[in-house]
Amino acid sequence: MSKQYSSLLREHIVGLIEEKHTLGYSFSYGELALLQFDRFCAEKFSCETNITKEMGLGWAAMRSTEKGCSPAKRMAPVRELAKYMIRRGLTAYVIPSDFVKQSSARYAPHIFTDNELRRIFAAADRLQPPKKQDALQAYVTPVLLRLLYCCGLRPQEGRLIKRCDMDLENGILKIPESKKHKDRFVMLSDSMLELCRRYYKVIQPLTPGNEYFFPSGRHLPVHCSNWLIDAFWDCWELAKLGDYTGNRPRPYDFRHTFATKRLYLWLQEGRDLESCLPYLSAYMGHAHLSQTAYYIHLVPEFFPQMAQMDLSRFADLLPEVE
Repeated sequence: MSKQYSSLLREHIVGLIEEKHTLGYSFSYGELALLQFDRFCAEKFSCETNITKEMGLGWAAMRSTEKGCSPAKRMAPVRELAKYMIRRGLTAYVIPSDFVKQSSARYAPHIFTDNELRRIFAAADRLQPPKKQDALQAYVTPVLLRLLYCCGLRPQEGRLIKRCDMDLENGILKIPESKKHKDRFVMLSDSMLELCRRYYKVIQPLTPGNEYFFPSGRHLPVHCSNWLIDAFWDCWELAKLGDYTGNRPRPYDFRHTFATKRLYLWLQEGRDLESCLPYLSAYMGHAHLSQTAYYIHLVPEFFPQMAQMDLSRFADLLPEVE
């Protein structure tokens, strides 16, 4: 494993990852962040054997492409690495916890209309990669965006799917350590499963040694979160969807839309929401119904057929989007 790391911190990085695996954590995102940190150290601090304050603050510096909780997610594994080194009797600068605190303000997501979804996916099908090293984007983007929506996945969960966790025979996707140190299993619809099968037949010969289901054509084995955001906006612009109301749409909003549309479908079918919500909660990887409720948003103008339904009994559970 250490061969993929090039800085003088590689021994400690490998040690931390092995410790996480021993404790039962997949640590997939942490490994990717530490690989990026290793390359940052090899380029800018090639002679350092410990994490200095200058290194820590340099890594913590906000990037122009980052928004929301992205910096916190990038810094957390490096904080873990510094603490691991300190436990081993070494000197290491721990990035202050204030740097990784995430805002508690509730974000109002964009709920995609059926028309927006159709046009985004159609645009993804004809998307041309802007750079030669992104040649795999034409294959990855249409499948990944559809998977995020159809299965209600977190973008990170979709990006980091490993080939060994995608059962293309039975249509079962394993999401390791999704949250709260728990694995979960997601069933694919017949159409989504068929799309994944066709995609894999094409992508597997092109990247035979890559362990990820959605591999990158660049120096990293898997696409970064910023790449996914850029790919989404390439599709939005290609679809000529123009302006939007409220906050800027994000790939994460496919997850919100998935939960919202599932709720409305159940309401249309006359289902008992109190009985159905635990299933949605488990499918989305939540430990409590209150976590699932965050993803459910009442947007009547998107669903005129629901206008006559009495939603008042759920008012204390479901936050409304203006």
